[in-house]
Amino acid sequence: MRSSSGSPKKSGVSGLTGTGAIQVPVLKDLVLLGGGHSHIAVLKSFGMRPLPGVRVTLISRGSRSPYSGMLPGIVAGHYTEDDAHFDLVRLARFAGARFFRGEVVGLDLVHRRVELENRPDVSFDVLSIDTGSTPSLPEHRDDGLIAVKPIDGFLSQWRRVLGRAERHSGRLELGVVGAGAGGVELCLAAERRLRGLGADARFELVTEGPDLLVSHPPGIRARFRRIFAERGIAVRTETRIVAVEAGTLRTSDGRELAYDEVFWVTDAAAAPWLAGAGLAVDERGFVLVDPSLRSVSHSNVFAAGDAAAMQATPRPKSGVFAVRQGGPLARNLRCALLEQPLRPFRPQRRFLTLIGTGERRAVASRGPFSAEGAWVWRWKEWIDRRFMRRYTELPEMRRTAEPRVPAVLAREFSPAFDEDGMRCGGCGAKVAAETLRAALSRIGVEAREDIVVGLDAPDDAAVIELPAGKLAVLSVDAFRPMIEDPYLFGRITANHCLGDLYAVGAEPQTAMTIATLPLWPEAKLVDELVQLLRGAVAVFAESGAVLVGGHTSEGAELSLGFSVTGTVDRAAILHKRGLHAGDKLILTKPIGTGAILAAEMRGRAKARWVDAAIATMLCSNRDAAKALRAYGVVACTDVTGFGVLGHLLEMIGDDALDLELDLDALPVIDGALEVLDSGIASTLHPQNERLARHLTVDPALARDPRFSLLFDPQTAGGLLAAVAPE
Repeated sequence: MRSSSGSPKKSGVSGLTGTGAIQVPVLKDLVLLGGGHSHIAVLKSFGMRPLPGVRVTLISRGSRSPYSGMLPGIVAGHYTEDDAHFDLVRLARFAGARFFRGEVVGLDLVHRRVELENRPDVSFDVLSIDTGSTPSLPEHRDDGLIAVKPIDGFLSQWRRVLGRAERHSGRLELGVVGAGAGGVELCLAAERRLRGLGADARFELVTEGPDLLVSHPPGIRARFRRIFAERGIAVRTETRIVAVEAGTLRTSDGRELAYDEVFWVTDAAAAPWLAGAGLAVDERGFVLVDPSLRSVSHSNVFAAGDAAAMQATPRPKSGVFAVRQGGPLARNLRCALLEQPLRPFRPQRRFLTLIGTGERRAVASRGPFSAEGAWVWRWKEWIDRRFMRRYTELPEMRRTAEPRVPAVLAREFSPAFDEDGMRCGGCGAKVAAETLRAALSRIGVEAREDIVVGLDAPDDAAVIELPAGKLAVLSVDAFRPMIEDPYLFGRITANHCLGDLYAVGAEPQTAMTIATLPLWPEAKLVDELVQLLRGAVAVFAESGAVLVGGHTSEGAELSLGFSVTGTVDRAAILHKRGLHAGDKLILTKPIGTGAILAAEMRGRAKARWVDAAIATMLCSNRDAAKALRAYGVVACTDVTGFGVLGHLLEMIGDDALDLELDLDALPVIDGALEVLDSGIASTLHPQNERLARHLTVDPALARDPRFSLLFDPQTAGGLLAAVAPE
């Protein structure tokens, strides 16, 4: 059979375009580990000039990345956290990249995989590492130590310290370990902030060196010795800390220094998994790179920022070099993918250093020359804010030309077409058996006694044994991805599909996959299926269900769904109808996913809003359903595409009942109201709003954005139930 869609295209390089018989396939994977300053530049570069056939994936611990140059300003209270953070979700969307939130635990350089904590490995063809550094902590320490890195963890601890200072009645003793630029700036910024709060706080800076800022010129050191003296901050030199216990620093010569809080800002250390992967590293464990920023031991691995050690031209760990490496790194990653010669990065010998004093003043130095004052701070602030705007005020990119895959990328991929350049439909469009076997072997589905025939057998259908006296409950749903992370997409889709079972009081038993996959090389399809199914299987396992089979076929774009089966006692079924006058309504999840996801697709959603929306979609309705059943709920539904009001109207039907909704009690995801107020809504929202003709609404309430949110379509939404008042 032949597909009747699309214009004829011959196979080969000229046919690998964005329109016609097939879309641009994923031929190479570029994986960026870490959201450091260099990778920020790489993302923008690939957004401005995409490389067809290359899929970019950014893996980061958090969805926001702090700009180190403005961190002291956050501590001092001059900037908000939003002022000084790059939004990685928005940057990834601009770059056409996938954003994976995850913690790296290792690298498999032989099989080219990044190993992540609590989620599947991610495959790469070219890898770039810009994960920053960790503090060089003492071997013996307790959990009370406040390390400046990772910065997201530090800011959480700093907020706790601020709260403690506001409540504390006596003097707070605070120690800062480390007298480099980071330690000096942090100490001065923290002292200024606490003094501004009226707190009685005494600071002491501790260093094992003979002075402050030992790597800086004498003039800079003299200026900061004076500033510290003027601010009453003590400096304890030539003091090496070997242990930290309950706020007490133990020194190498046996002394004990007691503080209420200890901040640790010492020399940077490398993540242990870098050396553990087999990469060539320096004596501190950082990736050794050549002048092109490529690993000296692995030709398909690059590193930049604090994670890298430039073998030929060593430089200190500084945001200055991470920023300057961004452009050359982006260029060389592109060259590596296209098998073109790389170009060297030549770091400058002298560079401008700007160190804040906590007040709106700063000290500047370049070589032996230095200056200080409020004008230096204004200069520093202008530089910092201009740099932030470069990656927060992103241009609108319009793709007008048909993308064409470079020949060097397409040479190993030759999909089969007939003489008219068409791909088959029907069973001719199924994903190959070898591809399925390779993926299923990696997802780890466990066997269960009531599964008579499942994934472990070659039979044509699954066979399950139902418990005696139970009724079977069946449902099915499927959709296109709402986020670019296939593992989370699999989890969310499974949660969404199970919602129908929980809404009727059923216990999930089995699931079957319905997947459409694009025309990609086999290895890429296997990886995608593993990510999708591992995510779904994790959710099904938590629910008590098991994946028993499914169908995968080839199509124009990715989609995923599941047919799910559950069981329920006849007397325990929860129906959608059955409301009674006086019943109270319970909604088990906040709403707003439709609006926030629509904004994210347009690059208009803040990362923390997207994080909150994803968190609600990942939350199972299982426990909520158990609670509702335990309290005798008889009318229940799950809130999905029709929004809260659409599903409420379904529950009422033709019954002579009125609804009374309290908008003040409506649970809302952070950011959803701001999105609607900006004029962005899901494409289904206008159709849902037509349901308003069935309602009598106070005109003032109809203008309330919370009323509009009642029509917002939800993915993996909560349960909506009617409960007797008692």
